[in-house]
Amino acid sequence: IRQRNEIESRAVELLSDHPHYQLLTSVPGIGPINALTILAEAGDLRRFNHHRQFLKFCGMDLATVQSGLFRGRSRISKYGNARLRRTLWMAGQTAVLQRANSFRDKFERYIAQDRHNPDLRRKAYTAIAAKMARTIHAVIKSGEPYRPFFEGASPSGRTSLWRAVEAAC
Repeated sequence: IRQRNEIESRAVELLSDHPHYQLLTSVPGIGPINALTILAEAGDLRRFNHHRQFLKFCGMDLATVQSGLFRGRSRISKYGNARLRRTLWMAGQTAVLQRANSFRDKFERYIAQDRHNPDLRRKAYTAIAAKMARTIHAVIKSGEPYRPFFEGASPSGRTSLWRAVEAAC
């Protein structure tokens, strides 16, 4: 614990002036160590024109094994940066534990069918890690801090006007 605190304080000391560090720490689940790891492993995220390129760099893109008429299940490729993938996974788990945010909202909707199914929970955490990667890319690319956005639909099935306006902004 002492070593972690030293690393956190050193990260804050070194990167507190870095604009991307400040943007990353605005995202729920990303603290000083995760932000430091993302910046060290990914470099400048603005070099990725689309979030799919960043997902591929992380190894979180979907890949399907197929041969002839056989088509297997789609899984994440894992051909990218393992440290970055692990950091996104851990940041997603931390974000899910926090109070109300869009990551927790998506996780809850994902596991709503069977809350105690470990396979479904693992898939939900993987989906959250991918959402974390997309969010990080968007925050860095836009240059604006994270703004919470909840994806859930209203009971009537329609998106309310204030949510549609909030999404457009």
